[in-house]
Amino acid sequence: MPAEARASVAIPFSGSYDPADVTFLLRPVTMAATSVVEKEAAIQSGRRHYSEMIAPETLPDDAYLALYHAALARNGDRLALDVASLAAHLAASRPGREIVIVSLARAGTPIGVLLARTLRAHGHRAHHYSISIIRDRGIDRVALAHIAARHDPADAVFVDGWTGKGAIAGELRDALADRPFGFVARLAVIADPAGQADIAATDDDYLIASGLLNGVVSGLVSRSILNANVVGEGNFHACVTYPQFAHADLSQAFVDAIAPRAAVAVPLSIAGHAARRPALKAGCETMMGSLLARAATRDRNRIKPGIAEATRALLRRMPERLLVRDPSDADVAHLLHLAATHDIPVEPLSDASHYRAVAIIRSLGHDA
Repeated sequence: MPAEARASVAIPFSGSYDPADVTFLLRPVTMAATSVVEKEAAIQSGRRHYSEMIAPETLPDDAYLALYHAALARNGDRLALDVASLAAHLAASRPGREIVIVSLARAGTPIGVLLARTLRAHGHRAHHYSISIIRDRGIDRVALAHIAARHDPADAVFVDGWTGKGAIAGELRDALADRPFGFVARLAVIADPAGQADIAATDDDYLIASGLLNGVVSGLVSRSILNANVVGEGNFHACVTYPQFAHADLSQAFVDAIAPRAAVAVPLSIAGHAARRPALKAGCETMMGSLLARAATRDRNRIKPGIAEATRALLRRMPERLLVRDPSDADVAHLLHLAATHDIPVEPLSDASHYRAVAIIRSLGHDA
């Protein structure tokens, strides 16, 4: 095996969460990080897929961490209500059955933990696994086989935090089109501004506090990796873990802050989401067309719509610019902080936009 990577024993684990909260079906490995500049050049040139590399992660500075805590305080009750409403809808859709939450690592993981806890608080049987899905590469079928050997796939629901432009939702539909092991592409999210999820608590592009951070709010686990050097036949997709950040870990604190409130929140009906989806999809596509023209590109992957996706772009990619609908909106304060820190230009986003923020990735001259 190359010196840049070394695989460890591949067994299910729980990261820094309580083992009752989640089972990660990922393969922990040691792998050299690729700089953001090198990674971006490799992605845009087509030399390497983004999932073959992992960028370095660092801890947030005090100012950014303060913005996370402010977001948690400001939107925590809203998230708790949305979790409660989503949990109630899932329970009602499968009366008397266990609910198998399959969260999409890693943005879906904290939401999956919250849903599992909330369902159990109301007496429902719930199991939570977190697995890998990768744009243009599909879902981890080894992980699906692991789940199918232990549960009825008909009881499974796939969970993510939000939709941006729907790339992962589309990947999930494509990956499960042949219904492997009996799984159906049923996607539940908290926020679905793109109209791409089957079930959603809200359409609003609002700030979910876990979306501000990386591994320190996701069990000290990286996003998933699919690199032939560390993932062989019969292996789960890979990840790296961050035990060196244990002193700064907020994973347990985040779910502990929201779960008790979700357990007592009075759920709202979310049944109207299905009727709104066509208009949301159409609005997202109209916006994407406008932004592609604005960026003079045909590469949809350079457009990152939504607060959470823009955040990830500013944390892990090389943004060309940040667009915000309202600079005085507290939910984009962290984005403005990141933009100022990294000298990223900020431009206006139309007041008519359903999204509050969009990041556009810098072109390195490899646009299709």
